[in-house]
Amino acid sequence: MKAIIKTMIAALVAGAIMTFGGSVADAADLATWQRSIAKTVAQKQVYPRSALRREIEGQARVQVTVGRSGEITEFQILEDTGHEVLDREVPKLMERISPLPTPPSDVSDENLTFILPLSWVLQ
Repeated sequence: MKAIIKTMIAALVAGAIMTFGGSVADAADLATWQRSIAKTVAQKQVYPRSALRREIEGQARVQVTVGRSGEITEFQILEDTGHEVLDREVPKLMERISPLPTPPSDVSDENLTFILPLSWVLQ
């Protein structure tokens, strides 16, 4: 059995998208930033041993707010995994990944908020 951890950055919350400039260069900067966040999360996300032993899988959606320095200023679990052992891993992951890569300078908001989908899958 192989443990697979999947991490993807979902679309930014509408407020952050609207405040970001509309040029192609700006969009490329935003896409690069999103990829760097996904890479950081993928490197630091852990599959809890007890979940592996019990063959528990799950998906969560977490709303994350990042400050100008990349520090996670707030997070909220929008959809939990339905498994306490995986849900307890989310706050630990938020601690491990903060600070995230710094947002592009073109983003005018003091904080950016986005949805981070997390998956724990066994194959």
